Formats: sequence, structure tokens, C-alpha cells
Amino acid sequence: MAYAIFKTGGKQYRVESGDKLDVEKLEAEVGDTVKFEEVLASGSGDGLQVGAPFIEGATVTAKVVDQFRAKKVIAFKFKRRKGHHKTKGHRRHLTRLEIVSV
Repeated sequence: MAYAIFKTGGKQYRVESGDKLDVEKLEAEVGDTVKFEEVLASGSGDGLQVGAPFIEGATVTAKVVDQFRAKKVIAFKFKRRKGHHKTKGHRRHLTRLEIVSV
């Protein structure tokens, strides 16, 4: 199986063809094809090719399946014995991708 490690949204992901994953929001419509040029490493079977920092000419192609927001994350802060507490929450904007080719 061929796999690749690519970078998007400040994070790195290891993917193979057919994988589905959620990444930080991309400016693309549902059904669009997205190409990632920042491929850090690529491997197949026993061989591994590592870039410095990226592999020249390597791309990961993915199809946008969905644009959505994640579940709410609650940040609760308090100071003991002071009666002070603060609740704050947020929902991340995410894009669900299906990897077409590595």
C-alpha cells in the first residue's frame, strides 16, 4: 500500500488512497478536488522517501465530501475559594476529505 504524509492547517496527516479524514477548514466547495503540494514523506511497501522539507513533484489529491462544524468544546476556568468561574466554548470549522490518489 502506498501512503504519504502531508501538511495542511499546521498539522500533518498520514493517508492512503480511499482514506477519509477531517482537516481544518479549506476554501473549497463540496465535490471539489483539492491538491496538496506539501508532501513530507512518501512510502510504499518497504521503501520510504523523505523530503527536505518537501518531496519535489509529489502531490496528494483529495475530494471534498463535507464542510461542517465539530462538536462544541467547553473551556471552564475557575479560581478556588474565590467564587470566580468562567465558561467559554467554541466549535471548530472542519472539512471532510476523501483521498483519491497519493
